Amino acid sequence: MILNRILGLLENLVSMKQLNMCKKLFFFCFLCLNAWAQDPQFTQFYAAPLYHNPAFTGSGYAPRVIMNYRNQWPSLNAFYVTSVVSVDHYIEKINSGVGIMFVKDEQGARLSSTEVSGMYSYQLQVSPKNFIRFGLQGTYMNRGLDKNGLIYGDQLGPNGFTGVATTDPVDARDFSPANFVDFSSGFLFYNQKGFLGTSVSHIIEPTVPFITGKALYRKTMVNAGVNINLNHLISSSPNSDREFTLTPTALYKKQGTFSQLDMGFYATYTPLTLGLWYRGVPLKGVVTKFPNQDAIAALVGFRFDNFSIGYSYDLTISGLGASSGGSHEFSISYQLDKSDNDRSPYQRQRKKELACPKF
Repeated sequence: MILNRILGLLENLVSMKQLNMCKKLFFFCFLCLNAWAQDPQFTQFYAAPLYHNPAFTGSGYAPRVIMNYRNQWPSLNAFYVTSVVSVDHYIEKINSGVGIMFVKDEQGARLSSTEVSGMYSYQLQVSPKNFIRFGLQGTYMNRGLDKNGLIYGDQLGPNGFTGVATTDPVDARDFSPANFVDFSSGFLFYNQKGFLGTSVSHIIEPTVPFITGKALYRKTMVNAGVNINLNHLISSSPNSDREFTLTPTALYKKQGTFSQLDMGFYATYTPLTLGLWYRGVPLKGVVTKFPNQDAIAALVGFRFDNFSIGYSYDLTISGLGASSGGSHEFSISYQLDKSDNDRSPYQRQRKKELACPKF
């Protein structure tokens, strides 16, 4: 609401090209003056398991590659794009999962961060059908800002960009790339019917000096899901060998003063999966007491043998509205399968597989 009013006033002063530049400046000013930035998020959180909880490392019980891509608010030309690539594997002899993850997050055209993480998990079998996992993650992070081309408030006049040099004190600050180390941990309980996990990121709250001069706030996440088998409904049909399940899922996040809840479900009738989610905490206000609600998201996915692909779209229901362009998200995964022999450790372990989505 406030953003739309400000941009409406700007339309009377500058051209559309200059207006787009002002939009980017507007978001940048929020970042520099008083920033409470959160980590990037994924609607398909179940399709980015290592990103949300290191205890998921090796949970596929076979070599696995997952790629995630998110483009948020494309109509604002704000260029909020996040990409993640992870590779993990389970080593049966030591009941452990190992993995590596690469994250590239671009917040506007000039502010970006790059992360490389090493991940480890250990699995314990607490009963014939129940398992727990503990996960650790070490991350090397680089954050940088390119000031070239930025426009400041004192460079705008009645006719738009004046071309004069800025005297804004922000321009004099040192925005050299910052490099630092970060750590995360996670816990997971699961069986074939459901899972419950929690993770803590930025345990040591590392400082990011060129952005706020303050620590990157610790983040806590809790995620859960229940797998409801509906195969009995098609047991007499020619397609009785196809998977037919309904899985309600939820993810709660808290970082600093910010909190958010994703809740919804996905239904799978192989090879097709459809899903619907709501994101927000409507009973809790944010900043100026606006309702804390973000988006409604819809998903479609397909799975072919060991290859899976998913697409989701977020319809923005916050103050930004649908004119923001929502968010587009893609996920792709490929999981190797060593052998069809039941004596293979890969096949034995896959029988213990988590009751979470295959893409």
